Amino acid sequence: MPSSRTAPPPLLQVNVELPAWPVLERERRRLDAVRSATGRVATACGAVAAAAGLFTAEFAGASLLATVAASGAGLATLRLWKPGGHQKATATALYLMPGTGLVALLLAEQVVAGIHWGEALALAVWTVATGLLRPARLARRMMCPPPPPSVELAPVDEAVDAHPAARWWAANVAVDGGAAAGTVLEDVQRTGEQALRAVIRCAVPGEPVPDISVRRLSALMDIPEEEITIGPVPGRGASVRLLRVGQADETELDAAAVWAKRIAPTAMPGTVLTGIRIGRPEAGPTTTITTATATTAKRTETSPEGDA
Repeated sequence: MPSSRTAPPPLLQVNVELPAWPVLERERRRLDAVRSATGRVATACGAVAAAAGLFTAEFAGASLLATVAASGAGLATLRLWKPGGHQKATATALYLMPGTGLVALLLAEQVVAGIHWGEALALAVWTVATGLLRPARLARRMMCPPPPPSVELAPVDEAVDAHPAARWWAANVAVDGGAAAGTVLEDVQRTGEQALRAVIRCAVPGEPVPDISVRRLSALMDIPEEEITIGPVPGRGASVRLLRVGQADETELDAAAVWAKRIAPTAMPGTVLTGIRIGRPEAGPTTTITTATATTAKRTETSPEGDA
């Protein structure tokens, strides 16, 4: 009777990303730097020992023992607790290349009598190749990936406004990969209980403010998108942009907003305030307000002393 059992489905691969530990990563970088410096010192010592072997055999035995001991100790730490496979075998061969080459060079110096030009050439080739290619370090990188580079927080620019909103912008929005990388928030003004107005400036002089995603700002600030507007600064170039967040109070509206909100709907429908000129014409002190409609332009003059 055939069995009714079926093979279990294959397990799904689950990738778990461990959180970064700054202290552990810093210690890994220090250990990697120590290993790199140790490799440089070992290469220099090997070159000196091989150069001395061209003239005397007095240090040949000690040099051979030191080379074998250093290579063996390093290989043990390289292979310890590492799974087997082609990568491990390749890394082992790479790691043994400098020590094997140095041992062969030291033995050749003992076999060949006197100083031979081939020995000097082999010493030069070994020193340059080991110092530039660094096969032992490459083997260790194969078995143990290098630690991530340290991320140094850039110092706060002196130009950053001391306002808390500007500081928050510099730490969360203007960072690399942020919604407005390379920008500075300045001239922050509160325009309501939960509203502000500020100027976004490019940190690089002469460069325009990059395109800023209102959607990303909305997600980052947890404010509805319709309450965030970014537009040009009147009279300024593309290196600055005007940021408005929230609904401004009535007392904080500028003249154009006051005209559009209070005066135009009832007194002069369809008009837009385009300019204000305050001066002292010949007729006396007057204030000239220029408005425009879709087809005509009007000018209204008022005087504190009465009709002009």
